[in-house]
Amino acid sequence: MADWQTAFAEIKRGSDEILIEEELIERLKTGKPLKIKAGFDPTAPDLHLGHTVLINKLRVFQQLGHEVIFLIGDFTGLIGDPTGKNVTRKPLTKEQVLENAKTYQEQVFKILDPAKTTIRFNSEWFDKLGAAGMIKLAASQTVARMLERDDFKKRYANGQPIAIHEFLYPLVQGWDSVALESDVELGGTDQRFNLLMGRELQKSQGQKQQTVLMMPLLEGLDGVQKMSKSLNNYIGITDSPTEMFGKIMSISDELMWRYYDLLSFKPIDEIKQLKEDMDKGKNPRDIKIALAQELIARFHSEAEADAALQDFIQRFQKNAIPDEMPEIEITMDAEGIAIGNLLKQADLVASTSDAMRMIKQGAVKIDGEKVTDTRLILQTKGENVYQVGKRKFARISLI
Repeated sequence: MADWQTAFAEIKRGSDEILIEEELIERLKTGKPLKIKAGFDPTAPDLHLGHTVLINKLRVFQQLGHEVIFLIGDFTGLIGDPTGKNVTRKPLTKEQVLENAKTYQEQVFKILDPAKTTIRFNSEWFDKLGAAGMIKLAASQTVARMLERDDFKKRYANGQPIAIHEFLYPLVQGWDSVALESDVELGGTDQRFNLLMGRELQKSQGQKQQTVLMMPLLEGLDGVQKMSKSLNNYIGITDSPTEMFGKIMSISDELMWRYYDLLSFKPIDEIKQLKEDMDKGKNPRDIKIALAQELIARFHSEAEADAALQDFIQRFQKNAIPDEMPEIEITMDAEGIAIGNLLKQADLVASTSDAMRMIKQGAVKIDGEKVTDTRLILQTKGENVYQVGKRKFARISLI
């Protein structure tokens, strides 16, 4: 096991906040393996890169010799996590939860070592707790305490409904920490209230309180909102290699570094060197390619990562995209920007009607891919190469 200073530096890398750092350091100094918990409600069948920020950190703890517990919230999934929601979330059926849970187990082992990972389901203890136990748990906190939570507070102030069962969610998540006697719980920054509830309930049960480690929320392809399937700004870890490659290449240069910091397993010094190389003139496209290959190799294979790169190169060479072209920034409004207006603003067409005509002729491409929808609305921020005909190109950044 690594010395505690080295271990703490690795654990803290990329994290947003650790509560309480001194308590974690004291635990690390003992040299004993710690119980590391992270819970995931199987609300959708597939994981995306946003989910893997936490799983990557579990991997770090695993490599440092600690016991990693990947907790599948098959019971909490029936309640529906209200975090960040301005409406009551629709609970899933037991069948939906169990089906999704199967795919979660398959997918996490693309990152975690199966031999060193304990999979648990929180129905193990909640099925035994029963109605009387749940009422006793609910009696441990007040409504006023629950309304301290930001999203509940906003909904209450705005007169939006809050279902009684939603108040149970933080208590149930906190009780997971009691049941597992966890030393450390990982979660996103939006989970602060729930994570601290675990500390409260552990204290009430005479247990040593867990350390809370919060990881940042990964922005999606738009670079603004957190990665989410419902917002269609995600990169799924089950996406095909070519699809994953294309999505990663579409992110902005600024967002690329965020992805490196939260998703890459490269050493910090290596990432620092890449940033210096770009400052000295290295094409950010090449650095983005390295990120795409690393992630595709992780979730597919080295061979498929190489094949996706070759496919990318061939498509760009086939479409004869030049190295030098006008670079333009265009500001979108809240609804996005219509393809015709974008091409006109970039001086790639004389008018929007000209743009419609060129699209119908198959002469308009984005990053080498033909545009067929004359009513296309572009809503994702980032940089792409737009082409009209054989000779008109522009590198356009949507902001």
